[in-house]
Order: sequence, then structure tokens, then C-alpha cells
Amino acid sequence: MATFKDFRNSVKPNWCPGCGDFSVQAAIQRAVANVGVEPHELALISGIGCSGRISGYVNAYGVHGIHGRALPIAQGVKMANRDLTVIAAGGDGDGFAIGTGHTVHAIRRNIDITYIVMDNHIYGLTKGQTSPRSERGFKTKSTPKGSIEPSISAMEMALTVGATFVAQSFSSDLKELTSLIEAGINHKGFSLINVFSPCVTYNKVNTYDWYKENLKRLSDIDGYDPSNRIQAMQTLMENDGLVTGLIYQNKDQKSYQEQLFGYSEKPLVQSDLTISEDKFDELVKEFM
Repeated sequence: MATFKDFRNSVKPNWCPGCGDFSVQAAIQRAVANVGVEPHELALISGIGCSGRISGYVNAYGVHGIHGRALPIAQGVKMANRDLTVIAAGGDGDGFAIGTGHTVHAIRRNIDITYIVMDNHIYGLTKGQTSPRSERGFKTKSTPKGSIEPSISAMEMALTVGATFVAQSFSSDLKELTSLIEAGINHKGFSLINVFSPCVTYNKVNTYDWYKENLKRLSDIDGYDPSNRIQAMQTLMENDGLVTGLIYQNKDQKSYQEQLFGYSEKPLVQSDLTISEDKFDELVKEFM
């Protein structure tokens, strides 16, 4: 049985010292080992940005995709090989800006994959511009007088489009983050896990100390029920989305694969796709 060490490779991450993404990588490696996944059974698909590098730092199948397109690739991988555990990863710019449309539709399809967003409220790889998660008034190179746009409420958005698993964590809380990723992998459907992952180089506002002062654990809220979608939405709105833990889970909604007519139990990658010369000629004639 694999341990988290089996998911290490020889590639040394080149994130800035102190970046929250280190903890996200460690949590993924621990979580997949804890649920019994082997390296050859994991596919880690990432987008662009500092967080996009993560697919190359884990000993597993990996694809470093293009900006905002991690989820289409991840969905395709899962549909082709249902036996793989598929994790998509990216930043808040990747998932909630150029990739927003893909995020929304992947959520509503409820394909059985896990999407981890490393949310640092800024574009880090391109040297510090405002992202869709930056607060109004946030000053960066692209908004030197302060952003005039409100921050997108990503978790509320997920609930409105029918998410069946929504969670949020803080990169410095490795224990909670690992357990949430485990729960997301075990969930039969689309799992969205947003991780507050501070950028120590370009974001001097949303720091580790800032999050420690402002985040609230859902486990500290008396009577909180993650199966209650209305309560989940109300709690997010009352706390400006600054909560950690399992926000919402619907265990009754079937996954996309469970509902898809004709979806074979045998993965496509194991199917014999060869055709005879006569069959090939017959197919070609349809286009002549």
C-alpha cells in the first residue's frame, strides 16, 4: 500500500519560500495515500499560474494544461478511464476568471473528480495583478488606485449552480485540508475545495496572520449542518465566505457517470478500438 512518500518525485518545487501551495501539495500526497490510491491510479491535472506547476511535483500521471482549461482536460481523462482518481488543480485566476465557464459546467455536471483551487487573491506568476477574488479597493500593479470591482463569491456561486460537495480550508491547517481532500475524493460526484493559500511575495494584505484573525471554523458553529444547502448559503453570506470546513455535501445526487446511458463499466482505454479494413472503408464512404 502506497504512503505519501510514494507520491514524491525528484522535481523540486520552485514556489517562493512560504507559499501556501507547498502545503496543498503535501495534503494531496497524504490524502491520496490515506484513501488507498496508488501513484499509477492518480491523474493530477493543472492549469496555468504558480499553482499550475503542482502537476509536475507529484509522482503520478500529470498534465500541465493551458490557462483556465484544467477542468475540460480532467473531465476527459475521467470519462476515458473511470478507474483513475482524477484531481484538477489551479489558482483563483485560473478557475474563477478565464476558466469560470468550465468551472460552472463541471460543477453542474457532477462528474466524479476533485477540483482544488489554490486561492491567493492575486495573479502571482505574472507578478502581482488583481484577480477575481481580490477585494474592492485592493491595490496592485493593474489597479494602482484600488480595484473598483467586488470580489467574486466563489463558494456561493458553486452552491447556486448545484454543487454536491463544497469545502474550504486554509493552507496552514494541513490536518483539516488533508481530511477534506480525502472526503472530496471519496465523494461520488464533483468536489470543489477552495484553499486560502497566501502569496507571500505579492499579496501583503491577505497574509497568514490576516487569515488567522478572520477565518471561522464551521465546526465551531453550533448546529451547523453541511447537508443543509440553505444554511450553507446563509452562513457564507453572514461571514463573507471566510469559513473553513465542509460547507455543503449532497450524497443523494447521482454523478454524471452514473446517469450517462451506455457508459461502460470497462474504461475506454481498455477497449479494443481496432476496426477491420472493410469497416474502415465503409465509414470513409459516408464522407465521400
